[in-house]
Amino acid sequence: MARVALVTGGQRGIGAAISEHLHKMGRKVVASYAGNDAAAQAFTERTGIPTIKFDVSSFAACQEAVARIEAEHGAIEILVNNAGITRDGTMKKMDREMWDAVIDTNLGSCFNLCKLVWDGMNSRKFGRIVNIGSINGQAGQYGQVNYAAAKSGIHGFTKALAQEGARVGITVNAIAPGYVDTEMVRAVPEDVLQKIIARIPRGRLGTADDIARGVCFLTADDADFITGSTLSINGGQHMY
Repeated sequence: MARVALVTGGQRGIGAAISEHLHKMGRKVVASYAGNDAAAQAFTERTGIPTIKFDVSSFAACQEAVARIEAEHGAIEILVNNAGITRDGTMKKMDREMWDAVIDTNLGSCFNLCKLVWDGMNSRKFGRIVNIGSINGQAGQYGQVNYAAAKSGIHGFTKALAQEGARVGITVNAIAPGYVDTEMVRAVPEDVLQKIIARIPRGRLGTADDIARGVCFLTADDADFITGSTLSINGGQHMY
């Protein structure tokens, strides 16, 4: 039977590419989303990938969603923690609400969902978890202390959890994307965008497909000797 994969934030941008690549790989993918019902419906109609709406920052909401997914589709054997938000601002302008929202959504969601699938993966002696970090969690970024802290936390979380799962067939890895050609990056003023590209040795922005191919590699059944790693996909911008 096809392995069931949950991709959070899986119907837009990088998440959509991950969902589609896993689907083409033969996985039974479920993509989560937070708000846009019309976009989620259009994504399902276009790809055939079912979507589910829930708040990844809420443990109770995650618990309900995981129970529903497993009842309808089967046990989750692949988890991609991709959901994330930004609430940028310098320390002078950042308030506690901006901090909490990013930490709870970007990092807290990794705990919520890993916790909920962990026992099942242990009992089946198989699991693949990929957490999406960021180049800004490795190198930092002005005006993003909340985002950089959350993404850096993901990298540490990954290394620690990998040690717990290694002997029972669960791999836990992270991917740290660089600047990827998404709506958010394309919204950056053109002069700023060109300066960003100039700092990338490869000479271009990444694509969502670049990241998705990394996820497919790390979640393959035979990728069982790769765990606790952070795969940097950034065109050489930051060699960490």
